[in-house]
Parts: sequence; C-alpha cells; structure tokens
Amino acid sequence: MKNLRKVFPVLRQYTYLNNASCGLLSEKVFEYRQDHDLDLLISGSMFRDQHGKVLEEVRETVGDFFNCSPNRVGLIHNFSSGFNTLLEGIDKASKILLLKEDYPSIFWAVNSREFEVCYAQIDEDLEQNIKKALSENRPDLFCFSIVQYENGIKLTPAFLKEMKEKFPETLFVADGTQFIGTEKFDFDASKLDVVIASCYKWMNAGYGNAVMLFQEDVPKKIDPKSCGFNSLQGKYKAHEGNFLGKFEPGHQDTLNFGSLMAAIKYINSVGIDLIEERIKLLSKKAKEEFEKLGLLEKMVVKRVQHSSIFNIGGDAELFQFLNGKNIICSLKDSGVRVSFHYFNTEEEIDLLVKVLKEYFKK
Repeated sequence: MKNLRKVFPVLRQYTYLNNASCGLLSEKVFEYRQDHDLDLLISGSMFRDQHGKVLEEVRETVGDFFNCSPNRVGLIHNFSSGFNTLLEGIDKASKILLLKEDYPSIFWAVNSREFEVCYAQIDEDLEQNIKKALSENRPDLFCFSIVQYENGIKLTPAFLKEMKEKFPETLFVADGTQFIGTEKFDFDASKLDVVIASCYKWMNAGYGNAVMLFQEDVPKKIDPKSCGFNSLQGKYKAHEGNFLGKFEPGHQDTLNFGSLMAAIKYINSVGIDLIEERIKLLSKKAKEEFEKLGLLEKMVVKRVQHSSIFNIGGDAELFQFLNGKNIICSLKDSGVRVSFHYFNTEEEIDLLVKVLKEYFKK
C-alpha cells in the first residue's frame, strides 16, 4: 500500500479525499512533463516536428486501455468542448433525454439549444426511471453521467448495455469523467455509442486532456461542423471529411496528451483490477460508516451499488472544520463531498469518521 501512495506527494501532508474535484498528479506524470518541456526548451521546432508520432502513440495507448480502435479515439482538451461539438452535429429537431440535476456541463449545453428535452429523476429507483423515460419518450439521444458528481450515484455498465440493446435507435452519450480510471472499462463491449471524459480526475493525468470514444456507426448519425488544418493531420484522420478530425480542429498539446499516456502507463503498472478492487473496498467501508452516522441521503442508502463519491451533508462550517484537520474535500450546494481513490486507506476513513464524531459532538 505504501508503494501505491509514495508517488503522490500530497498524501504525505494531507488526508486527500477530493479526487472527484482534482485528481492528484503522480511523480511519474510529473517526470514526463519535465522531460517534455526540457526537450521543447532545447530543441524548439525540431522537437515539435515529432508531435504526430507522439499523438499517434497516445491514441493507440488510450484505445488499448479502453478496448476501442484508435481510429475511434478522439483526443480533446476537456469534456465540454467535445460534447458541444457533438451537439452541433445533431439535428435540431432531436429529442434528448437527460437526468434531472445532472452535471451542469451536460444540462446547460443541451438546454441552451433548441432540442426537445425530457427527463428522468435521479433517486434510489434511477434505473427504473430511465427505463420508463426511454420507453415513454423514445428519445433520439440519452445524455448522462455514468457517476453523479455531487453524491456519487452510479449507473453500471451492465445496466447501460441492457438499455442500449433494448432501445437501439437511441444514441447513448455518456460523460465518463467521474468513472474512467475507477474500474476496468471495455468500451466496445459496453455498447455505449459515445463516451466523453476529462482525465484530470480519476485518471490522474493532469489538466488539459480528455478522450472521446465512438462506436463504428456513430459517424452516420452525427455531422459535426468544426474543421481546421489539424483535422487532417495524423495517421488516423489524414483525409478530408474525416469524422475524428471534426473534434480536433486545432493544434494539440503533446504535453497534456503525453501526460495522459504517462498516466495510463502508470495505471497499467499498478493494475486496473487492483485499482477497482481497492475502490470497491473503500466505497463499501465508507458507505457503512456514513450510514451509521446518518449522514447519507435516503436514496444513496437504498442503492446496492455505489461509487466512491459521497455527499455527507453539512455546510461551510463542517467544510472548514475538516480542512482544519488537513482533510481535503469539496463544499457543494448540497453539502460536503468526499471521494476515495485507490491510494486512500481504510485508516483514512477511520480518521474521517473520528473527526466527524468530534464535530457533531460540539
């Protein structure tokens, strides 16, 4: 366990329970970034001349990690840019299903356009709510987060695959930002049409890199309008009208995308199966402890499967109290959010519970 923690220097000073907000940068990724900028410093354009090969390797590394052919892997700089480009390629008469109170970057992007929008409620019966909404509304698209950012409610890949098979005409577009990096994910087997995810959280890849994964038939259903010189550059998009290139119109940063590649290589060295096992163990323990303290929403308590993100209620006073104990978390409108990654420990959960008991006894 100590070996898993030592590459994240922040853990030497703090109980870091805030990966759902800002993923930690590992020493391995930092070393890549240092070497990259040193090469740029001393070589200038001679170094940049190699950017095509770097991005090709990144795309192939991402594709291998998620089981998605590299010619269906988009390299973008954040979720919102990719999602908005996708929406611009959708018929304005489309009907879109959303989850009520889902991530604002989904909600706002869809509702700022002229689409007909319908909703499914997020509660303990989320899966049934989605199934009913899909059946009654027959939307053209279903856009959703796999894991909810505020309270960690999670949709399983198995359920989503079942729904896609039951409603094949609906385009399933998933935000995987709070999901990828927490467990093994086989994109092709998932049957999801599109997954878009920023990688600075659970992938621990730093800011400025995100991925888009597409199934083979998606280009027949979406017609993005973006285009630029870089749309034609690279092994997997070197022809006019290339679908992948529509999402990558401008210069791409080898520092940020190379950081993602370095992060994936480190994840592979740890083992995604071990990461998944650790996160599930921590999630189970945390949920049990928070339930005992009566801190969780009723709908979270009732759900069998949950992520490692929890909203434990409270306000700015609790948030400041935890920060004063060197426990790093997030203050949301609905309460204090804590989140656990594979490098966290059972002892850190025990410490958090002890501090919470101290606070509530005041």
